[in-house]
Amino acid sequence: MIGASGIVGGYIVEQLVRSGQRPQALSRQSRQSAGVDWLQGDLADPAALQVSAVKTLYCSVEIGLLANALPQIATPSLKRVVVFTSTSIVTKIESEILAERELLQRLADGERRLIATCERLGIGWTILRPTVIYAEGRDGNVSRLARLIQRFGFLPLMGNGEGRRQPVHAEDLAMGAIAAARSTAAVNKTYAVPGGEILSYREMVERIFDALGKPRRIVSAPPVIWRLAFALAKPFFPHANVAMGTRMSKDMVFDAAPAATDFGWAPRGFRPDFTFMTPSEAL
Repeated sequence: MIGASGIVGGYIVEQLVRSGQRPQALSRQSRQSAGVDWLQGDLADPAALQVSAVKTLYCSVEIGLLANALPQIATPSLKRVVVFTSTSIVTKIESEILAERELLQRLADGERRLIATCERLGIGWTILRPTVIYAEGRDGNVSRLARLIQRFGFLPLMGNGEGRRQPVHAEDLAMGAIAAARSTAAVNKTYAVPGGEILSYREMVERIFDALGKPRRIVSAPPVIWRLAFALAKPFFPHANVAMGTRMSKDMVFDAAPAATDFGWAPRGFRPDFTFMTPSEAL
């Protein structure tokens, strides 16, 4: 598992251990845990990695790094590669934010290069493109909104937030990746892996309020007011961008049927649970 310390990679390692397997897990930091062979290293320096013979490789880090490294780390026993990218390749490739465009262009190029490398090496590949990934308290999507709600008690939306979403839990992605690796029907295919429910951006936010046990307090603002407010608030939220507001009215919905047919993709609906966290963890 490359990217084992990430939210999806961590769940994959957990699932493999639960099933009685002993996975190898790569991290840039030194780690130890029961039932896991941890490797310390960086995929950007593949020559230094000591990867043992494995049949399946999972990857949740940037796909271009794997495309570069695979010729050096692949062993004759390797038969399958399952890697994550993003449905944003489709929905945000023409983003008004330069950094987003550059990242998504790298992902799209990485997909093409990984496919070419796998085919040259005779390795089966599967690319999974998730929608909005969440894992309560750990992600930068749903949990970021939850932290804002905890801090301010309300959340502003640009317009009515009618754009449809399919948030997907990281644990479901882990189970889906393992199922895809076992499926011959999923060999050499790319899949959207959306969450199990389609709902508006506004309803998604409202359910985050519910999960936090707070009243639904949403302030709708027209685009001009949103952009002005965002400019004023930008110093306090350096990782946010104005495009987040403009997308609230845009549908970002994908067909789960191919994944359901080929490897039984059946994710949960969107009902996040923050009750197990302390207030400091939620913040």
